Amino acid sequence: MENRIQELRKAQNWSQAEFATRLGVSRQTVNALERGRYDPSLPLAFKISTILAQPIEGIFIYDPS
Repeated sequence: MENRIQELRKAQNWSQAEFATRLGVSRQTVNALERGRYDPSLPLAFKISTILAQPIEGIFIYDPS
């Protein structure tokens, strides 16, 4: 699943470490999310959505293929 986390995080001028602190996860988790190596749980996706003030579908791009 593709996402816009890195783009939206950088628009806030947050480092991966700062964003990770806001989410309550490790910086490595943020890195894995941004690289598409890890799909977040539904509660984490909602938390990302809230912190970035974007709807979930504005952050995560579903590709059915």
